[in-house]
Amino acid sequence: MPIVDHATRLITCKLVYYGPGRSGKTTNLTYLHSALPSGQVGSLTSLATRRDRTLFFDYLPVDLGTVGAYRVRFQLYTVPGQPYYRAIRQLVLQGADGVAFVADSQRHRWEDNIESLQDMHANLAEHGVDARDLPIVMQYNKQDLPSSLAASVAELSVALNFRAVPEYAADALTGTGVFDTLRSLGMRVLRRLGADDGTPAGQRAAAAMRTPLHVPAIAAGFDASVTESVSRAAGAAA
Repeated sequence: MPIVDHATRLITCKLVYYGPGRSGKTTNLTYLHSALPSGQVGSLTSLATRRDRTLFFDYLPVDLGTVGAYRVRFQLYTVPGQPYYRAIRQLVLQGADGVAFVADSQRHRWEDNIESLQDMHANLAEHGVDARDLPIVMQYNKQDLPSSLAASVAELSVALNFRAVPEYAADALTGTGVFDTLRSLGMRVLRRLGADDGTPAGQRAAAAMRTPLHVPAIAAGFDASVTESVSRAAGAAA
């Protein structure tokens, strides 16, 4: 669910890079962090586990503009892909506003990709999220490998992209497809924020963006029940 800060007119959205271990999630984030202008990114933080890492950093895009009167900041996260870190993946995925699924194109990782995708859907369901309502894009990493080692985009699409979401061939080491993945996911999240689709996230964001510019930030932060109570008390005092 997006975090709305009325004082700074900033909406913060959480984007999670999901996929099997060593598929290239960490490589995506490290490439993005090194390639983006320093004024647009926060510090890259790494939480190391025994065999994997969770990375995250803030990203304030300038080329995506604003939504209503609000700027949008993305918080980018990776999840540890190893099977025994499921609890950590659940925690990181909680509250995600969009997901980039990073598949490993190597043919011997075929089943790993399928299991990871199923794991993602199961974890979203445990958080009460229907994957059909969440912005998701697919990235097929390691497409630089020869066809004898890597499945084609068409093959991976048939196996993994049954919802026909945007998909991108990538080589995260050199940056191919990395920005396309982020830009596509970011735009899908922004489109979802701009419409009240009936979900709690949509209602919260749409309400925030309807806030008039002259409303004091502290008043805009109250929910309707608190505002009504204060108004009644003020009327009684008068």
